[in-house]
Amino acid sequence: MKKVYDFLKAAGTYYIATIDGDQPRVRPFGTVNIFEDKLYIQTGKGKAVNDQIRANGKVEICAMKGEEWIRVSGTLVPDERVEAGEAMLDAYPSLRKMYKTGESGNSAVYYLKDATAVISAFSHSPEIIKF
Repeated sequence: MKKVYDFLKAAGTYYIATIDGDQPRVRPFGTVNIFEDKLYIQTGKGKAVNDQIRANGKVEICAMKGEEWIRVSGTLVPDERVEAGEAMLDAYPSLRKMYKTGESGNSAVYYLKDATAVISAFSHSPEIIKF
């Protein structure tokens, strides 16, 4: 899992695909964190992507770094605990201007469950990481 985190962090931007009814939706993300040995992402509670994840947590993430790319599939699970939200905002202090944690806050954090990452390149065989 740490290798997946390092890849996404180094890429800077990754793209997450969700389902909106029967329509796929893809958008850029930049937050990734490890908290309690789980890989987390963050979004706003008022965003459509949050509603899509709540309705169907199955997602796929894709990013490129140099000549390698990664695809991560799994299920996003909400973590309502303040500690998980604060860990994310500690990792991205600039988000504190926009987001607050807690029950009345507007920040939503999710961890990946039953995830499989595949790191690929034209120069080497795919590397599969399950977490």
